[in-house]
Amino acid sequence: MVNLSRLPSALKISTVALLLMIIMTVLTLPAQAKVTRYLKGNSADVNPTLAGPAYNFGGGGPDVDEAIQWMINQVRGCTDCATKVDVVVIRSSGDDGYNDAIASMNGVDSVETLVITSRDDSQKANVVNPIKNAEVIFFSGGDQCEYTRNFKNTAVEAAVKSVNARGGAIGGTSAGSMIQSDFVYNACSDTVETREALEDPYEDISFTYDLFKWANMKATLVDTHFSKRDRMGRTMTFIARQIRDGISDSALGIAVDEDTSVVVDKNGMARVMGGAAYFVLADHMPEVCEPQTPLTFSNYKIWKVESGDTFNLKNRPTSGYYLRSVNKGRLSSDPY
Repeated sequence: MVNLSRLPSALKISTVALLLMIIMTVLTLPAQAKVTRYLKGNSADVNPTLAGPAYNFGGGGPDVDEAIQWMINQVRGCTDCATKVDVVVIRSSGDDGYNDAIASMNGVDSVETLVITSRDDSQKANVVNPIKNAEVIFFSGGDQCEYTRNFKNTAVEAAVKSVNARGGAIGGTSAGSMIQSDFVYNACSDTVETREALEDPYEDISFTYDLFKWANMKATLVDTHFSKRDRMGRTMTFIARQIRDGISDSALGIAVDEDTSVVVDKNGMARVMGGAAYFVLADHMPEVCEPQTPLTFSNYKIWKVESGDTFNLKNRPTSGYYLRSVNKGRLSSDPY
């Protein structure tokens, strides 16, 4: 301990200043990130021949276990066989809530949950290797801004893509679904809902591009918690932005209700499980899509797809839709 009373005045001042500097430095140091891991099942890697890729986009709320089992079966290439797969659940917060449920499903060798909270940890071999060795990846809900910031252009991103390239399955729910579309509403500025989006298509609305580019998902934007939170207007705004900003000539919103999943096989056939999903197409330039100005966009094409029904993402339908328009931020009629 330094006894300041015995030091000359000038040295006292220097010593106090130095101590204050050390204290402030310690206080401002970032907390050390730590990846929390939960493993259930066999820790030894399995290496089956995979029959995917396959995808599962959950709408949030209660998960559709049938859709997760569907992913497992798709990559195994069977519904009742001895082949087993390793599943990795990726989270930005939370615990091992998925492990027991997934471990009890047919064909599961192990389930490991990784809670990844920093970009630095997304580069570490002990985090990346379990992902690379998995056959099924599932992103939990949470914050899509954290996912995009922590994973884009990292080894985690590359590892997930390698699973897809091997014929594995990639799934998720809520934010974990939204990050898998071609155009990702990242909510990094703020979370906007329908009223705000229609009134100003630019305020607090930002997107991430080129994260995951899955087959048959070109020019798509996934939205979730859809009907319950009345998000049709914001989905319409998000896809209009892609055209107005010169990102794409058209954009397809894949909007999934809670307690619902849209599963997509390797041929691009999407099937709805649970509730309903909406496929919302913008295929022309908006009449008005400017900052601080309500949106005007005529004739969105909307397909409402109920549980058990399908939508072909590879060869998209040209009929069976209904039309809705937005005029000065107001929907022409009930869009659901």
